[in-house]
Order: sequence, then structure tokens, then C-alpha cells
Amino acid sequence: MSGKFEAPRGGARRNPQSGSRQSRQPQQSQPRRSGNQPPRGGSYTQRRKSNPLLPILLILLILLLLAGLGFAAWKILGSRDDTLSDPVQTGGDTLATQDTTPTTQATQPPTETTMPEPEHVVATATISATGDMLMHKPIITAAQTSDGYNFDFIFKYLKPYSQKTDYAVANLETTLAGSSKPYQGYPYFNCPDEIVTAAKDAGFDMFLTANNHSFDTGKDGYLRTLEVVQDAGMDTLGTMASAEDPKYAIKDINGIRIGIFCYTYETSDGTGSVPYLNGLPMNGLGYENLNCYLPSDPSRMYAEVEQYLGEMKEAGVEATIMFIHWGPQEYALTQPAAHVAIAQKLCDLGIDVIIGGHPHVVQPMDLLTSTVDPEHKTVCLYSMGNAVSNQRLGNLSSVSTAHTEDGVWISVTFSKYSDGTVYLDSVDLMPTWVYLNREYVILPLDYEQVDEWGSLYDINESTVNAAKASYNRTMALVGDGLTKCQYYLAEERDAREAAYLAAVQPGADQLPDAA
Repeated sequence: MSGKFEAPRGGARRNPQSGSRQSRQPQQSQPRRSGNQPPRGGSYTQRRKSNPLLPILLILLILLLLAGLGFAAWKILGSRDDTLSDPVQTGGDTLATQDTTPTTQATQPPTETTMPEPEHVVATATISATGDMLMHKPIITAAQTSDGYNFDFIFKYLKPYSQKTDYAVANLETTLAGSSKPYQGYPYFNCPDEIVTAAKDAGFDMFLTANNHSFDTGKDGYLRTLEVVQDAGMDTLGTMASAEDPKYAIKDINGIRIGIFCYTYETSDGTGSVPYLNGLPMNGLGYENLNCYLPSDPSRMYAEVEQYLGEMKEAGVEATIMFIHWGPQEYALTQPAAHVAIAQKLCDLGIDVIIGGHPHVVQPMDLLTSTVDPEHKTVCLYSMGNAVSNQRLGNLSSVSTAHTEDGVWISVTFSKYSDGTVYLDSVDLMPTWVYLNREYVILPLDYEQVDEWGSLYDINESTVNAAKASYNRTMALVGDGLTKCQYYLAEERDAREAAYLAAVQPGADQLPDAA
């Protein structure tokens, strides 16, 4: 395209003087008016007559303007009146004529801020245990009836406690070989099956069957003991009929999974293929049928326990208890150094509670601290003593006190919190005493009822005093350790719950400043 401007060839063009566009058509002459024709467009009067609506339109326009001004003034005055009538803004004492019609916002309920609930206990599991049920021949004789045996008398006063707890355990220190072998006590124990019936009826859930008397009646008695107890609906622990049987128990108690072990000492030289119990080789059986350890070298037990703990963890176990029938020393009122070393190793492996047996007397209690994880503690009772036996003052040349008549009822409680964690929450211990008046009866020495012992147990004042002496003997041995354990567990529980509360209510764990 050329940059030279050219006017368009058609249409209007610009007049150089006026700037307007003129038609390119030729101009035509206007016709002349005759003398009697009015000028084009007519006079003023004639033009008014030709537009009669103009005045009306002007009036309407003025009215509209006035109406708009009036409406605007009304809005301004109305807003000013609302402001003046508000006592909050004007400082007045009345609501005047303020419109109190609730608005949409006022009818909505206020938003509530709900604080999250602190973690709290959702389940507890209490496991209780008593010591050696050493079934001597005089106890069997006392149970004999015209048509068999009845051992209910042993548990008649302990029954309210064993039925109340979540899970009750006792050490069955005898075999159940049946009537094919003589019923007898020391040195090779064999007891009528009715002892299981009585314990089951009293609320017991488990018999510990691993001890130094487990093989007293040979393989047949060993296996029959398991059969009788399990057929009665009770659990056994520590001895196994076959190599495939579990070496530990996992019990779901109120939604808390607890792993339980039981071990006994053995007396072989460790070079053979079978363990020895009470001087007898376990011919026909082997180490796969018994949880045991050599007092001179417990390393095999440690390796097994570590393996079993790993298996338990995979199975969801949340707490652990180990019962141990350790020896060979009996009747010592303090735990030997060898047992202390074993307990410490079990603590280091992660066991929560250790409960011992076999010395036939009560031994002290302690709170152990792991050398691997200082945060881990283990409650350890070195010996529960005798639950029932005929080992009484004057019956044994090796003892000169009545400590063999004493036992305990120990209870440990685990708590599960709403976040799923499980803690050892508390431990309690009640002394027991074997009362003999033809029958052998376990007396629970609940000191809160000490003033009622005479009427509760139908015993005279002299016997009440003997029961008090038993209580004092036991508490002298376990009292300090029990207090230590209870104090620690209570402190941990308080700190735990304070931390849970502070997590949802910051500052809740702080004491208020003094006024």
C-alpha cells in the first residue's frame, strides 16, 4: 500500500471551510414561495400548538427529582434516628425504639470449643498368685472322706479373693499319677485329683506345673498331671506333653495381652540329653518338655527367654510375668546372690514381674532397674513361701521358726490407657497363714479386718495372736520392698496422668501461684 493519501471515490467529502461533509450530488434550486404562503417553519404560536406534551414532561421530571431528594433525606434521617436510639452508642439508659427483631446471626447457637479428653485408663488386668501347694501326706489324710477326697477346706477363706481377681495362679507341688501309685508326700509326691476340683471351684485359673517334684511319679505321672489339670479347664505352665506345645502362655485378660513364663531349676550336670528333677532323670522326655535351667549356668534359660519374648512381642503381648522355682537352697529368709543375679538378668531382658518359689519361706521383695534400659523397672518377689503344707514349727529339724507356715497372696495390676499403652500400675501383697485344726486352711491375713479375724475364721484369741505373729513375720521380710515398689508405681502413675492432662490442657500440671 502507498503512503500517499487519496480521498475516497464515493460518499461524502469534507468541506474545507466548514469541516462538514457535503454530498457530491448537484444542488437543486428551491421553489419560490407565493406571496400568501407563511414562512417555512411557521410562527412561535404555531410551534407551541404543535408540541402540547412538552410542559407535562417538564413537570413530571421536576416531580421525580423532588421525590428522589425526599427519599434520600428520609434515609439519612432514619439512619440518624437509629443511631441516637442505641443506648450503647449514646450512653442512654433505655433501649428507646430500637428494633429488637433478632437477626439471622443472633439466632445461630454459639460455637462451643470442646477440649480433647486426656488419655485415660480403659482396661485393667489383675493377676494374683499364691505359693507352693506342697501336698504332704497329712493334708491328703485330712481330705479323705467316706467316698473319696475333698480339699475344699484349704481354700474356703481364700476363695473370696481368688474368685474376685481376674486371673489366679498357684504352684502345684505334687503329681497327679492317679490311684495306680500310692498317695503320698515327701519325697515323691502324688495327690488325688480332687485337689484340682477344689482349686478350680475356688476360682483358680492356672497351676504352675514346673518344679522339682514334677517327675516324682515318672513319665506317666508327669503326663497325667497335665491331662487332669487341663481337663478340669485350668491352664498349666512350665511342663509340656510334647515338643510342639507352647513354652509360655499368652492370656488376654480384659483386652490386655499378658505373656507368662514358668521355669524350674534342674539338678543334672548339663551334659546329658535329659534334665534331672529331684534326683530323677526325665527318661522318655527331654528339655523340650520342661522349662528349666541349671543353677550353675543359666545361660540356656536366658537365650530361651529372649527368644520367647521376641515371639510374644510379635503376638501382641503387652506385659510379662515370670514365675521361677529356683533352687536348690531352701528355708533361707534372704535371697541368695545367685538368685539376685538371675533376677537382674531377667530384668535386663525386659520382664515386668518376677515371682519366685521353692524356698518354702517368704523372701524379700525388691524393685530392680535394668542395666540395659534404666527406664525399665521390674517388680521382684523372691519367694511366696508355702500356700499350704505340713511344714510347721517342730516338724523340721532344719528350721527353728514358724516361717514355713507363712505365705502370701500377691496381686499385680496392669492398666491400658486410651492410647493403647500398657503399664504395670500397682502391686499389692497380703500375708497368708496355714492354720491347722485337723484341717489345713489358708487364712488370708487382711489387716484391715484384723479385729474380725476371730469371728471370720472361728478361731480363739490364742490362734488370733498366732495369726498376727505370722503377719508380722511376713511384713518384716517384704514390707520395705513392697513400699518401695508401691511408691514408685504410684509416682509413675501420677506423673503419667499429669502429662496426659497437660497435653490437652497446657499448664494443668502446674500448681497455681500462691496468692
